[in-house]
Formats: sequence, structure tokens, C-alpha cells
Amino acid sequence: MSPGISLIRPNKTYRGSIRQTRCLGDDSKAQVVVGIETDRGPWVQALIAAGYTVYAVNPLQASRYRERLAVSGAKSDAADAHMLADMVRTDSHQLRPVSGDTADAEAVKMVTRIHKTLIWERTRTTQRLRHALLDYFPAALEAFEDLDAPDALELLAKAPDPVAAAKLTTMQISAALKRARRRNIADKATRIQAILRAKHLGQPAAVAAAYADSVRAVVALLVTLNEQVNFLHGQVEDYFGRHPDAEIIRSQPGLGPTLSARVLAEFGDDPHRYASAKARKN
Repeated sequence: MSPGISLIRPNKTYRGSIRQTRCLGDDSKAQVVVGIETDRGPWVQALIAAGYTVYAVNPLQASRYRERLAVSGAKSDAADAHMLADMVRTDSHQLRPVSGDTADAEAVKMVTRIHKTLIWERTRTTQRLRHALLDYFPAALEAFEDLDAPDALELLAKAPDPVAAAKLTTMQISAALKRARRRNIADKATRIQAILRAKHLGQPAAVAAAYADSVRAVVALLVTLNEQVNFLHGQVEDYFGRHPDAEIIRSQPGLGPTLSARVLAEFGDDPHRYASAKARKN
């Protein structure tokens, strides 16, 4: 007798309500397989805690499977529910069940992923700043090697346009460099001032002022991102250090605190997730 299938899908507001439930066969939890298009959230954790086997179906997998059944592209909750039920009924051997990681591992996963996301967001925001400066204030790109560094952000916030930047004194520049804990402050301050006061192509005053306002806003955003990235870096190390497997993972060559935490987050700590060492390597 084929195993029963119970399908639970969150509603459109993602509050976790049951959209459709189909159960075939024995009522035993061992005979029930659940397919759902997410691997996190209260529904998933509750089902795993209750002893059900839960398959998290990637939405892209579901979309490709849907194309096998119909070419119209029509979608509905009922049709999607039936499609997911068929997937876990016939192709469960191609799907990976959601593992029952511990709460400590889930906490590490949460902080490491948001930490990585904010680093990516900082990179994107820095690129926006770079493109804006290239359009109206190219001297800043020559003067500041790292646009997301504290000294560069402080000076750009104080003087976001070429005219104001040319008025910066070596004392003001040196103070910013000192707060950023730079070395060779005197030489660097002299170099930065010389670049900012040199002649460069620019934009009309009104356009430069508009660019300066936008740059000031982006700089403020980068300052906040730097603060939160640094805060989460400490949280990543803290949560990872509490996990009982932390010492084992850290013992692997080349893994520092942050990378070790990411390894734990993505591998999880369920000892039955991988059937073999080869599966884990893949």
C-alpha cells in the first residue's frame, strides 16, 4: 500500500493556514508525507515536531513539474496543491526531506544568513555611491580607496560636493583618518587634500547639489549598514560559540569564526541529513 499523502500549503498572506489537506491510507504519521513550498516557518517546525516527514519543494522545481502536467500556465491553489501531492507521491526519492535541526543550529542559520545579506546589500550600496560620484565628483574616487570605510564616509558626509571638499583642511582630514585608525596620517591627509583641490571636470552647480543630496543619503545608509554588519558579526560568533559542534567545525583548516558558522548553518546538525560522506561532499 502506498504511503498516505497530506498536503499543507500556507495561504497568500503566509500566516500558515491550511489551504488543502488530502490524506490517503492509514492515519499513522509514518504513512503521511507532507509537501510544502518552504523549509522554514511555524508550520514546518510544527509538522516536523509532530513526527511527519516533510518535503520542502523548491518553487522552481514545482514550476518545472507543473509544466510537465499542463502547458497553459494556469495556476490556482487547488491545482498547485494537487500537483505538490503528486510530486511527493511519485517523486519523493528525488526530493530532500526537511531535516530536524536543533534550535541552536536554526539560530546560527538565521544570524549568518542575515549577516551575509547585509554584506551583499552594503556592496550594492557602495556600487551605487561609486556610480554617483563618477558622474559628478570623480576626484572622490581617486582620493578615497575604500568608499565604505569610516574615514571616507565621514568626509563625504561633511563635504559631498567638489566645492565643499576643496575647502577641507588637513586638520579635518587628519581627524577623520585618526578616528578610522589609519596609519601615516599626515602623508595621507596631504595626498587627499591635494586630490580634492585639483582641477577636475564637473557638473553645473544645481546638478552637483542634487547629486550631493543623494550621496549624503547613500552615505548615511552605508554608515548604518556598517554598524549593523559589525553588530551581527559579533552575534554570529556568539551564537556559533554556543553550539556543541563549534569546536569540531573550527578544527577544520581554513575555517574562521564566520565561515565556520556559515558551514554549520548550511549543513545543519541533523546527523541523518546525509546518507554518506559522499552525499555531504556533493
